[in-house]
Amino acid sequence: MGEQTAPAKAAGPGADGRLTALLTSAMAFSMLQLFLLGALGPRLVRELGVSATVLGLTTTIGFGTAAALSPVGGRVVDRIGPRRSLVVLLLVSAAALALIGAAPGPGFLLAAVALGGLPQALANPATNKAILAAVPPGRRGPVTGMKQSGVQLGAFAAGLPLAALAGGIGWRGAVWTAAATAALAALWAHRALPADLPAKAAPPRSSLVPRGAIAWLAVFSLFLGCGIASVNTYVALFGAQELGLGPNAAAGLVAVLGVAGIAGRVGWSKAARPGRAEWLPGWLAGGAVLAAGLLAAAPYAAPLVWVAAVAVGVFAVSGNAVSMVLVMQRAAPGRAGQDSALVAAGFFAGFALGPPLFGPLAQAGRYGPGWLLVAAEFAAAGAVALTWAVRERRLLGAEAAA
Repeated sequence: MGEQTAPAKAAGPGADGRLTALLTSAMAFSMLQLFLLGALGPRLVRELGVSATVLGLTTTIGFGTAAALSPVGGRVVDRIGPRRSLVVLLLVSAAALALIGAAPGPGFLLAAVALGGLPQALANPATNKAILAAVPPGRRGPVTGMKQSGVQLGAFAAGLPLAALAGGIGWRGAVWTAAATAALAALWAHRALPADLPAKAAPPRSSLVPRGAIAWLAVFSLFLGCGIASVNTYVALFGAQELGLGPNAAAGLVAVLGVAGIAGRVGWSKAARPGRAEWLPGWLAGGAVLAAGLLAAAPYAAPLVWVAAVAVGVFAVSGNAVSMVLVMQRAAPGRAGQDSALVAAGFFAGFALGPPLFGPLAQAGRYGPGWLLVAAEFAAAGAVALTWAVRERRLLGAEAAA
């Protein structure tokens, strides 16, 4: 049912851990630029003349570019292999970060952010192919959950050590430090990963329209991404404006969400075994609906916002990791990169669409309806996921009867 690969060589715990660390780092660097722009936003507004509107556009441009490039990126990964793809991912991440650090104004900044959409497009296909090539089937779920937590690791790095570094050497120095680290990670990937097979000739063009289980997971990811992006973008502002939290406490909501997301992605991915994994996206989306409801209720009981932040991380953020486990279980032969990219494109499209839909409500101070909109997006994701799971059970039942 899943992609057919050569049997993964047995590796000791140390080798397995090193591969997991490398893939987690690759996921972190693929998204680091957008987290850095958010963390350094006040400095960019003050020192670079970036308006709040342009700052918001960075998310839409970054994820919009990633969504547009993902189907092509998946084909590239399937052709050239995971090691080459990861080296390119990390080198382009380094280049995008270096250009952001050199940006003289808003236009240059947005162009650099668009370049950073390429690493995002390559990240899930390349890391998933690396897992299929090097990790035995029984360990793929936990490794996938851990590497997906790299996104939250990037948020942590941007919000604490790199933001603190910016206070000492300036925001440009902090971004250039991140760029240099990404370049070192590219060297690490080149030395640590097994050599790819010779690049394949271009295969006959296949449809870029997802089909079957991949189509269902892409639509699920679209709605899930809409809700997660709105929470990521506006929960700190909500805490400051509506709940009276100080700047540090409001930023702490994002940190709490990130830490909970790491734990949730690792834990739920371990639980995503065939037969159970198909039901997890729907269950997790249901938990995410409850989390959005807690956000809507927080003005009446402020401590609920902290419970909600944890719940968004444990349920909503974790849904993306489970969907990637399902992709590896269901990918057509030779298409793990392409199928991963199509599902990721849905998720990135949701990230591009979610904040613009929420933004006018936040601008008007109508956070209650905004969180209900997020709840509706999570509910739509859950409806898609549960409908697919029921169809899968019926299909398996029909096959067994035949």
